[in-house]
Amino acid sequence: MGHSHRNLHGGGARAAVFGVSDGLVSNVALILGMAGAQASPGAVRLAGIAGLIAGSFSMAAGEYISMRAQSELMLRELDVERQAIRHDPEDERKELAAIYESRGIDADLARELSVKMMRDPELALETHAREELGINPEETGNPVQSAVSSFIMFGIGAFIPLLPWLITSGTTATIWSVVLGGVAAFGVGAALAMFTGRSWLWSASRQLLISGVAAAVTYSVGHLVGAG
Repeated sequence: MGHSHRNLHGGGARAAVFGVSDGLVSNVALILGMAGAQASPGAVRLAGIAGLIAGSFSMAAGEYISMRAQSELMLRELDVERQAIRHDPEDERKELAAIYESRGIDADLARELSVKMMRDPELALETHAREELGINPEETGNPVQSAVSSFIMFGIGAFIPLLPWLITSGTTATIWSVVLGGVAAFGVGAALAMFTGRSWLWSASRQLLISGVAAAVTYSVGHLVGAG
């Protein structure tokens, strides 16, 4: 039976998962910290909105810069390998044969394979990139996709605990922020298990615990600072 794998090299899936998780945890903590400090409903709403906007842009910028740097580094290494194949093909062939031999292939067969691979410059580049550098020349990452995905998903995650404060205020809003944040954290953890293949219950519980600890700590700190 055949099987398939998800393509995670573009960074969009990873950025989406981390984006919604970070948005949820950071804004739950921020909003509950303000609520614990007995801040006015308007101040809590302002903090939540500011956290959503600033966090979304920060996450998007960070993802774009990191993915762009990674992509540029890969392209540079590929260009170095391309020049080496063009100007010194025999050394590159020997290098490829040595890699095959190090993986247990017979010396004669390794030499035969390396000769065949080096006949086509593009195939030679792809083979060296995979075997020597561990990268796929066609999958060097997509910075824009990562940035957009991170921006949108962070905003969604950050909006969930903010929603009650746009409708109500005080203790009611605080309780609903906790409830919605907890349900969302559990759901994000369960969704993450779809990518990792781990137990959905373990992944969801871990995400809920992390969010809960962050919220409890910031609420306590806000209460102490506000009371002081």
